[in-house]
Amino acid sequence: MIKTINFINGRIFDGRNIVDDCCAVFKDGYCESVVAKKYCDTAGHHTVDLQGDILSLGFCDLQVNGGGGVLFNADPSIGSLKTIAAAHRSLGTTLLLPTLITDSTEITAAAIDAAINATKQSMPGIAGLHLEGPHLSIEKKGAHDSRLIRPMQEQDLARLIEAAAALPVLKVTIAPESVSLKQVETLKEAGVLLSIGHSNVGFKTCMEYVNAGVSCVTHLFNAMSQLDSREPGIVGAALTAKNIHAGLIADGVHVDATSIQAAVNCMNGLQRLYLVSDAMAVAGTTLDRFELNGRSIHRCAGKLTLEDGTLAGADVDILSAIRFMVEEVGVELADALASAVLVPRKVVYGGQTVSLAGHSLNETIRIKADLSAIKPVMTH
Repeated sequence: MIKTINFINGRIFDGRNIVDDCCAVFKDGYCESVVAKKYCDTAGHHTVDLQGDILSLGFCDLQVNGGGGVLFNADPSIGSLKTIAAAHRSLGTTLLLPTLITDSTEITAAAIDAAINATKQSMPGIAGLHLEGPHLSIEKKGAHDSRLIRPMQEQDLARLIEAAAALPVLKVTIAPESVSLKQVETLKEAGVLLSIGHSNVGFKTCMEYVNAGVSCVTHLFNAMSQLDSREPGIVGAALTAKNIHAGLIADGVHVDATSIQAAVNCMNGLQRLYLVSDAMAVAGTTLDRFELNGRSIHRCAGKLTLEDGTLAGADVDILSAIRFMVEEVGVELADALASAVLVPRKVVYGGQTVSLAGHSLNETIRIKADLSAIKPVMTH
């Protein structure tokens, strides 16, 4: 027997727009349609009163280093992925790319194996894998351990090609200083989603790599060459090239609200910007410190820093980033939601339309009307 659940008296984010006075109809656990409330058949069906809250497809975060007290680098296992995914599910993220920061060959191999096993088991929330390094620029290393940063070798290339064949999504952040154009072309052909980050190359070189297969920029404005009067840098490329999508840490710590506003204006909205948390082990916990590659990282006043003050990941969840975009940057709520729901899914899965319809109740989230928290989708 088909079980129907109707969600009423709230705001429904359909993937692109927020619609009011509508009803989200779920049958057998999947959203069948979003219809005007007057057409909603509630007779004999379970009805959930949203009380003005927002019903949406869950957030998609393409840069998650840890959560629930676990850092993926510290324990690159399928158990860690389960803990990380559960922690971020409580924060509204229902789909994520676990992210490995620059590490040893052995840790990288273990992370790849864990992600492959998790996706083969259809572990909820795990979409694939993001390798942020080790093929970066030492000059723009940020919190990455310079001892582990190195140029891409043939064995690295072969390992990535093999991983891409086994994973639904493999995103790799690279710097042109450590990866050749030919290697980029080979990785692109193998289906790897390539992103430039932790690099100091200029605009011309960046665009050469974009033309060779790079399609993203990792955490826009951070750890990259900036927009200057005679050298637009990677930032200039991201802002002007129509075929680049850029991740953004919208916390007011990594990027000032005015800089984000300038980017939104220059990029004609948020169609090419996707919010990332860059979350570390402390996400979803009250922990105030953890370790990365043997170095202590401290959590204080919304920042995660090494002993020398270098930012080391972010202390922000996606809902807080959405709130920052609305309240501090001044974007429309529907656009901010799209940058956390629609845009990142289009980045990893291509240009298909993303909507609430067709997705399961488990992929759905309920956001308090004031954007202060994620609530249970259903209460009994």
